[in-house]
Amino acid sequence: MYRSPEGVPIGTAFAFMSSLYFRGKITYALHFAANAGVYVIAPGFGLVPHDWRLTPDRMKIMARTPIDIGKRNYRKPLERDALSLAGTLDPDARVVLLGSVASGKYVDILWPVFAHRLRFPAAFAGLGDMSRGGLMLRAVRANRELEYATLDAPRHRTTGDGKIPEGW
Repeated sequence: MYRSPEGVPIGTAFAFMSSLYFRGKITYALHFAANAGVYVIAPGFGLVPHDWRLTPDRMKIMARTPIDIGKRNYRKPLERDALSLAGTLDPDARVVLLGSVASGKYVDILWPVFAHRLRFPAAFAGLGDMSRGGLMLRAVRANRELEYATLDAPRHRTTGDGKIPEGW
């Protein structure tokens, strides 16, 4: 399917490649926000619908696009699509980020666009990827949406001395 001319939906491909974490994210998003729109951050392409077709040519572009806000080929498409999406939303609409909020790779681009509308699941704070994936799958099974926090809420897990651990 991936090597076919029409490709495979990016949500399906990412769920296969990253196992529990992305499977949890896409399942959760489709369950609780399918009517509002579910988008995936695709390096080099910006925000794409979850059923956007991933082809070998698109995969090559994504593979050579570093997820680095200092790199124009990553930042500009994401900014462009975030601004476009923001222009279609009601002023009080929530935009829920199911990706990492501990680093700036998404937040530093999305926060200036969505500001107070940008939220993340509060239960994510301090959890690793696999734990977050499992948490989202359990929430879907229970049909219970997670509580969301704004990005001015604490997002980082700290060690006993108050420092943020390596890799966060």
